[in-house]
Amino acid sequence: GPVTSFGTDQNSVSLGMIDIALKKTTGKTSFVAEVSFGPRGQYQSIVNTPGVVFDANGDVLPGISTSGESFNIQNLYVTYAATDKLSFTAGYMGTFIGYEVISPVANFHYSTSYLFTNGPFQNAGVKANYAFSDKVGLMVGGFNSSWNFYSADPMKGLNAIGAQLSLTPTEGISAYLNFMDGSESGTIVDLTATFQLSEKFKLGLNITDNFGLGLRGEYFKFKEGSGDTSVTAFTLSANLKAGGLTVIPEFRLDSGKDDLFLDSDLTPTKSFSQASIALVYGF
Repeated sequence: GPVTSFGTDQNSVSLGMIDIALKKTTGKTSFVAEVSFGPRGQYQSIVNTPGVVFDANGDVLPGISTSGESFNIQNLYVTYAATDKLSFTAGYMGTFIGYEVISPVANFHYSTSYLFTNGPFQNAGVKANYAFSDKVGLMVGGFNSSWNFYSADPMKGLNAIGAQLSLTPTEGISAYLNFMDGSESGTIVDLTATFQLSEKFKLGLNITDNFGLGLRGEYFKFKEGSGDTSVTAFTLSANLKAGGLTVIPEFRLDSGKDDLFLDSDLTPTKSFSQASIALVYGF
């Protein structure tokens, strides 16, 4: 299977996730909490920590732990709007890096890219957002350098900085220039942009209101010291919608410089192909 997230099961009917988000705004303050259950929403996307084992008296048994437990939290943060243009947010947030997210409801493709898998899923920290106009915005923040963790190394604290410049020059065109740098996470420079060519075409083809086709192409290179190899991947997905249900037939073809994959006989191979059908329901 692919060396990416959420598409590794083979010859199987598999579960994804249940995702529940709660949002509340009161005056100038707002609150977001999102919890998830299932493989995609737990051990495949958020940190697991060894759990303790109790005896019959409720005391912790020393030296014994479970394989891991998940706190199930995808987002948990609060925002204060100081003015119409300036707001402050603190907590544990889905990352601002990239264009894909964990919940499949917000993605066109069910499986994800190598870029998504090798970047942060969540960032814990504090950030400020300022809207210069309805076309230009800036975010600057301090974050835990370790991606996806709820708490920071006490010896390092919030030692990663992050920023995002958002541009929407005209209707149908948007761009986000992202930057993050930390002693543990390293440096990320990321550009995410969309261009709406027409009412029916935006990085994909919406043939009707209920049917769309999208193609994702990717070249990903692992630098020397982290694999020193590369992979090219193409994913073709359709979205068939009926009410809140989206059916996603998907075909992907990945080809690596080296033997990155395993075939049906568990023999290393340089390429693989995969066909899948995902059922996603959102309301």
